[in-house]
This record gives sequence, C-alpha cells and structure tokens, in this order.
Amino acid sequence: MSMFNFGFDDFEDAPDDGRLEELAARFEQMEETAWFDSDTLEEIATFYFEQGRFDDSLRVVDRMLATQPYSSDAWMRRGILLNNMGRHEHALEAYDEALGLNPTDIETLVNRGITLDSLDRAEDALEAYSEALRIDPSNDEALFNNGVTLERLNRIPEALAVFERCSEINPEHPEVWYELGFCHDRLNAIEESIACYDKHLDVDPYSNDAWYNRGIVLNKAGRFKEAVDSYDMAIVIAEEFASAHYNRGNALANLGDLRGAISAYKRVIEIEGPDAATCYNIALAFEELKLFDSAIHYFEKAIEADDTYAEAWYGLGCCYDGMERFEEALTFFNRAVVLNPDTPDFWYAKADCAYNLGRLAEAINAYRTVVSIAPENGDAWMDFAETLFEAGQVEQALGAYRKALDLKPDSAETYFSQAKALFAMGQSEESIRSLKMAFRLDPMQREEFPHAYPELYRDLQIRQLLGFER
Repeated sequence: MSMFNFGFDDFEDAPDDGRLEELAARFEQMEETAWFDSDTLEEIATFYFEQGRFDDSLRVVDRMLATQPYSSDAWMRRGILLNNMGRHEHALEAYDEALGLNPTDIETLVNRGITLDSLDRAEDALEAYSEALRIDPSNDEALFNNGVTLERLNRIPEALAVFERCSEINPEHPEVWYELGFCHDRLNAIEESIACYDKHLDVDPYSNDAWYNRGIVLNKAGRFKEAVDSYDMAIVIAEEFASAHYNRGNALANLGDLRGAISAYKRVIEIEGPDAATCYNIALAFEELKLFDSAIHYFEKAIEADDTYAEAWYGLGCCYDGMERFEEALTFFNRAVVLNPDTPDFWYAKADCAYNLGRLAEAINAYRTVVSIAPENGDAWMDFAETLFEAGQVEQALGAYRKALDLKPDSAETYFSQAKALFAMGQSEESIRSLKMAFRLDPMQREEFPHAYPELYRDLQIRQLLGFER
C-alpha cells in the first residue's frame, strides 16, 4: 500500500517526469548547499519512492525532518519507507514519533498496523486498525488491512465480514473484491467467489492473479472450459505465468483434452525447468493415451527430479503392467510401497501384478495389506478371497468372501464365486443358496454357471435344485 500520493501530476506525463528528474538531479548535485522548500522535497521523495529508490527517498525525507522535526506527516512517510526497506522496528519508531505529534492520524495508524502485521504481531496490528476505525468507522483502508490481518490469522468468516463492509463503503477499492473472492473460496462458497473475482476484474481487468484465481475456482466448480479461458487471460497478461500454464493443463485434462494438457505442462517446463509434479502430470496424460513409452520417459524424468516421488514409481509400474511386462512392473510397485506403505492403491497394484506372475503367496500378502489399510474396499476383499481359494486356503477364502458380501450385499459375482468355496468346504446346501442368490441378483450368472462349474452342472440333482431341469 503506497501512501506517497501528494497530488501532483502523473509521472507518465513526459514534461512533468522530466521536471522531476531535473529536480532530483539538482538535489543530488547540491544536496548540502541548495535550499528546497518542503513541497519540492516531497515531490523528489515521491519520485524516488515510485522508482523503488528507497534509500534516496529516505535521504530526502530525513532532509525534510532536519528542518521540520515536528512534521507528523514526514515521520509517517519515513515509517512507510523503512517498512518498504524491511526495517520494520525502525518503521515503528517513526510511526510512534508521528503519533506523538498527531495521535489521531488514521493514515499513520493504518501503516503502523501494516508494519506490525509484517512483524507477525497480528493482535497489535488489529488494535491499530481498531483505533483507526474508532476515529473513522468508514475508513476503507483501515477496514481492508484489518481484513488482511484476520485472513492471515485464518479467521476467514471475520475477514469476510470486514471486507464486505469495505466493499460497501468503497465498491471501487482496487483489492477488496479480490480478497472477498479468496475468502468465499476458502469457505467453499464457489459461486460467490467467482462473482467477486468478476467484480475485481471490472475494477482491474489486467490483474493476472485474479484471472488465475478465478480459473482455480471455476475448475473446482467443474466449469472446466471457463477455467481454461480464465487461465488464458492470465497468460495473455503474464505469458511466463507458470502456475497458470500448469493449472490450465489440469483443466484441459479434466475436459479430456490430454494432448492440450501435455502442451500446457510442457510450457511450464520451458519456463521453470523440469519438476517432479509437472513431469508426472505429463506422464499421466501419455499413460491415459496408451502411449506407454512417452509416459515411461516422463515418469522417469519425475523420478530424476525427486526419487522419493512414490506416485511416479507407481506410474512406471502401471505402464509396464499395461504392456504386460509384469516382472518390471512388480519392481516399480515394490519401490512405491516402500516409499509410501500406507497407500492401498500401491499395494493393490502389487497384489494384482504378483497374481499375474503366479506368485500367489506374494499376492496374498499384498491383498492382506490392502484390506488392512482400506477395510471398506469390497473389491479388494473379493480379489483376496479369489486368490486365497486358488492357493488352496479355502477356509480363509470363505471368510474373505463373507467380508466382501458384508460390504456389497447385492454383488451377484461374489455370491457366485463364494459357492465354489462352500462346495469345497462340503457345505452343499449353503453353496446352492449362494448360487440361487447370484442368479436372482443377476440372471446372466445362470448362463455363466455351466462354464464356471462344469462338474456341478453335470450333476442332475444340482441342475434340478438350481432350476435348470424341470
């Protein structure tokens, strides 16, 4: 927030800009000997400030204070400069001098609050804003910065209320709609957030950050095409905006435009160099396109950037699994589960791969881990049961089938498969009941029965019990 606005012409006006340059040059040449009135010194200080030449601006303000030590305005400006230079404690001293001379100056109180917030003294900052608002309850800058501090404290509902008050007082405030958009987003009020970002863009249509944040919220709302358009605007304004390119890629992927997503992610790499997350996203898109060689290349680049990136090791495994190169796939799945042993998907992939290799004991152990981490995963219980049965562990398989049915009581497939375990355990009546339930839930299972249970189908009594014979 710049308080150096003393009412003279815009610096973009060439004649005025030239005059200020001449004044600054004259000050530099004759600093010790020439006399400058206070208005001229203010102009020179502001000229330096706007150029980011804070040391030079401070030198001019100190020259002002040498002749006007009781100018609260000059002390306040000194505080602003010191704050911008990162000298926050010295800035507070200057503000205290200003307030000692003019204790009700709202501008100084607000700037003092900003500096206190920079020092992580948030409660003291809130007190400063409160004092400013006690003097002028409708001061939009006091309200706005009060909201910013509340936002930093994660007191989002309070911040929202303060920003709304600020917007009522000054609907043209350059930043309040942006912060309202952020607060609504944090509170998951998606449509309200989008509306606020739109209002901010009415005030400042060239705010690349607002276009970017608007894109993020639109993406959350599932409005992916609009999100892409919003990211495009951010990129038009700031072409090297890597995060906008990255999230544009995410939105394109959500739209199913995988090749467009790949191009967006590659642009991120051009701007910032390869990073694990971007390479991983490119690899995912190639994998979904079944372009496994390209996917493998980018999964490997993700691992080069971060060899602890468990998802990339998993992705490599999925590619090799998709190519039915199960030995290599299993190696990568093993690496993934070592890096992140609490992710059930990694163990599930390892279990399926081990099963495809005929390593039933290894598959059983992996499935057992899946259901211990994710006990509500009915599909995993089903696969666990099937593998146990195939390994001859019939009683344990039956327990797994029952757990799968507890989770999915309308699964015809599970009833159908459970029947073989019941027959193997000598529980013929229960097996028949299980098959009948499967047929009731899914009549197509009747057609599968002769192929899945050829020996049972040849038994006339069983065919009669199951209604194949009248």
